[in-house]
Order: sequence, then C-alpha cells, then structure tokens
Amino acid sequence: MAKFTKDEFISGLKEMTILEIKELVDAMKEEFGVDPSAVAVAAPVAGAAQVDEGPSSVNVVLTAAGANKIAVIKIVRDITGLGLKEAKEIADNGGVVKENVAMEEANELKAKFEEAGATVELK
Repeated sequence: MAKFTKDEFISGLKEMTILEIKELVDAMKEEFGVDPSAVAVAAPVAGAAQVDEGPSSVNVVLTAAGANKIAVIKIVRDITGLGLKEAKEIADNGGVVKENVAMEEANELKAKFEEAGATVELK
C-alpha cells in the first residue's frame, strides 16, 4: 500500500464530501479502535502547552514621532499622564512610554501610535 504524506491526505480530504469524511472516520474507528475526532481535539491542547508564547509583559518604546508629532504628544500624555513638556521630550527624543505592559495592551498602544504616524517597538 502506498504511504501518503500529510499534505496529500489533507488534499484528498478537501475533495471529499462531509458524508464521505464521516464514513472515513467510522472506518478508522472500526479498523483501529480509536476515535480520530477525539484524538484531533486532544492533540492541539497538548501541543499548546509546549508553544512558547514569548514574554507576558513588554515595554512600549517610542522610536520616532513621525510627521504628526502633536498627535503623538497627545497619545503620550493620555497614556502616561505626563505634562506637556515631558510628553514633548519623549516625542522628540524617543524613549519608554510605558513599562511592563501586557502584550495585548502593548499591541493596542502600538496601533494607536502607528495610526498617528509614529514608530514604536515592543521590548
């Protein structure tokens, strides 16, 4: 019997109808005594624990304010609560805007800055 690669198997599944796939699953249950749908559900859960998600918190660092510096200064003030002078210094010279931020919040802040034309790094 020919051995199929994973890609060939998936390509074959794409060409099958739902009824044909159900019959295939039933045949696998009968032949091997294992429910392949239960294994398919359990496998990603086990693999997910091994995936390195990276750091849980990062620093949001402004590297360049871009052309719309006034908008960037406003964003810095909103995020940090700094005064106008301090926020302008960060916009002019770059620097850490917020430290130890959750990754989700950091991505939201980065999107705000990029929308205003600034360049931001997450470190």
